[in-house]
Amino acid sequence: MDDTRHAVVLWGATGQAKVIDEALRGTSFKIVALFDNRPVPSFWEHIPVGYGVEAFEQWLSRQVNPREIYAAPAIGGANGKDRLYFLDFFAERGLRILAVRHRSAFVAEDAHIGEGCQILARAAICACARIGRAVIANTASCIEHDCVVEDGAHIGPGAILAGEVYVGGNAFIGTGAVVLPRISIGKNAVVGAGAVVTRDVPDGVTVIGSPARIYLKRKKGKM
Repeated sequence: MDDTRHAVVLWGATGQAKVIDEALRGTSFKIVALFDNRPVPSFWEHIPVGYGVEAFEQWLSRQVNPREIYAAPAIGGANGKDRLYFLDFFAERGLRILAVRHRSAFVAEDAHIGEGCQILARAAICACARIGRAVIANTASCIEHDCVVEDGAHIGPGAILAGEVYVGGNAFIGTGAVVLPRISIGKNAVVGAGAVVTRDVPDGVTVIGSPARIYLKRKKGKM
């Protein structure tokens, strides 16, 4: 590898890390370290996975110039709270926050993209869309004109947000779901795979089906 490339550390060492790795190919960034809360195997033989915050702190203390290192949470799904936590965790330690934008993604010139977003293969962020911090726009997802996607949300593979949709913080829109124009998705809500959302979704519920209906309400005080 070219040693002039920017070093990247990821928190999370499973599927989302693999996706980020592919998105960074051909760029000036290379992944040099992986960490996770679980003792998972590395998908690279030459980069072992460090386990837990203590291992990360030890690794960071050995770096010659930590302020030149980029970092990203490689945490997908309905885990926006964790993505936001690690965004702040990295920033507090002086690391640079990595923004991931796949070479095949489309982002309109007048779209606003927040810190630490991951816009993956063939995703489209269209005119006047506003995307918060630590948002994932997964493979072939479409966030249409004037949508607002709040911090920590994840738009799953092939999901479509039609124009002027609002997605609350840490919500998850599942694979292939369709949200019709001017619908509001509440914070911490989950839209199941393939659902067609025709009416507003309250905070903290899971909806499934076509048309989407409430399947599960989260207990008060629980995530």
